[in-house]
Amino acid sequence: MTSTTHPPHDLARGADAAPRKTLRLWEVVAISVGFMGPVMAMSLNGIGVAGLVGSSVPFTFIVSFIGTMLVAYAFIRLTRYITHAGSVYALAGSTLGPRAGFCGGFALLGTYLFFAVCIAGACAVFFEAMMAELGVTLPAWSWVVVPVVVAVFTLLLNVRESTVTARTLLGIGFLGIAAMVVLAVVIIVRVATGDAPVSTGVDLSVLLPGDAPISAVMTAAVFGFLSWAGFESGTSLGEETRNPKRVVPIALLLAVILAGLIYVLVMFAQTIGFGTDEAGIAAFAGASSTLTTLASTYIGQWFAVLIAVFAFLVAFASLLSSTAASSRLLFALARDGFGPKTFAATSPKTGVPVHSTVFVVIFTVVLAVAFGLFGATSVDVYYWFATIATLCMVVAYGMTSVGVIRHTFKRGSTIPKWEAIIPVLGLAFLGYVYFIQIAGQQPPYTYFPWIAGAWCLIGLVIVLVKPALAERIGSRLSTEDLD
Repeated sequence: MTSTTHPPHDLARGADAAPRKTLRLWEVVAISVGFMGPVMAMSLNGIGVAGLVGSSVPFTFIVSFIGTMLVAYAFIRLTRYITHAGSVYALAGSTLGPRAGFCGGFALLGTYLFFAVCIAGACAVFFEAMMAELGVTLPAWSWVVVPVVVAVFTLLLNVRESTVTARTLLGIGFLGIAAMVVLAVVIIVRVATGDAPVSTGVDLSVLLPGDAPISAVMTAAVFGFLSWAGFESGTSLGEETRNPKRVVPIALLLAVILAGLIYVLVMFAQTIGFGTDEAGIAAFAGASSTLTTLASTYIGQWFAVLIAVFAFLVAFASLLSSTAASSRLLFALARDGFGPKTFAATSPKTGVPVHSTVFVVIFTVVLAVAFGLFGATSVDVYYWFATIATLCMVVAYGMTSVGVIRHTFKRGSTIPKWEAIIPVLGLAFLGYVYFIQIAGQQPPYTYFPWIAGAWCLIGLVIVLVKPALAERIGSRLSTEDLD
């Protein structure tokens, strides 16, 4: 039984309220792509990869693309049968049982909440970069104002009908992606025609592992995988989507593939744009923002400013998406008995869970600003909370993969048994991601696995000490649609 059959109620009542079905295919794609933040990812995530694998950055992103597809399989398969605002909460709950569903949903809630704080920090990072490109130097402390301001606009957009959020993300995302692709094409053309500040040419060997050892490639692939983090966020708006069992799986597949094609193209252009010799690799690995550096070199300072503006806007779009996904998951949990009843209420005018949205936005800005007031920089907030969120995400994604494996071998399942190898490989990839996140780290990063583990453990304790909650979840997450 899906959760889309409950009639809308007044905002004050709302415990069984159902959001309105207004979203279409490309709007759901926009939510997932918006969460990933392609311009943000392409500005930063290739730097660490280049330091590990040299000129094999594009090949590494191809490996990350394959790993992401293995993980995405479980979501694409199961959303053909399940429509629910809870995402992993419902996907794991319907296949592994209500307790597992709650644990997976709680882990994903940590992912979304911590990513929202991380992205609030990213908004400040890119705002500072944008001001620097415009020649404005800001005081070091001033970054804490940025999360407050963007939170106000995030709240104003997110309490409106979900189509407003989706179309805002679609517009910002399209412009940012278009600017990146234009830059990538210009770089490739100039390098190919010899009209470039590098002499190494269009080196297609960067699409192969080259001299990089496989261990380095797999380690670097973890950084690449983070560029797809949040690809499943569109599932959280499944109850607000028209014909969700058809649209949501297609939207997830398109989001992963679209991001993959763009990432490989842009990383190929960046690698040959810096040059594939030793000096070029060093420049790539040492850049603070690869897109603005290359934009200034290959097109002009004005385009670097434009890219900086888009990077900030894309970070804002990602904040919109992450807070929207967080609020829907919190709404789903509250509807089944966890959390204040007001979090399960939706607006009779827009169908948006207003109270849960307000809570998520306030939580995000308070946590980001609090760390800033205690001395953390915007970059610290970005990387610290991204790491915690990623560790929670691995747990949530892993439970979904286990869930689809179990359903594949369940009596009456229509999924071919041979397909089980796909989520098994996905689990192996996730296990490696988790291992890399905890191996060889320095403080404060050594603390983050404990923080993420404690969050997930809290979810387990809650569902164990509240058997009535598990029983209620089980009654709502009927598996009769899993056929």
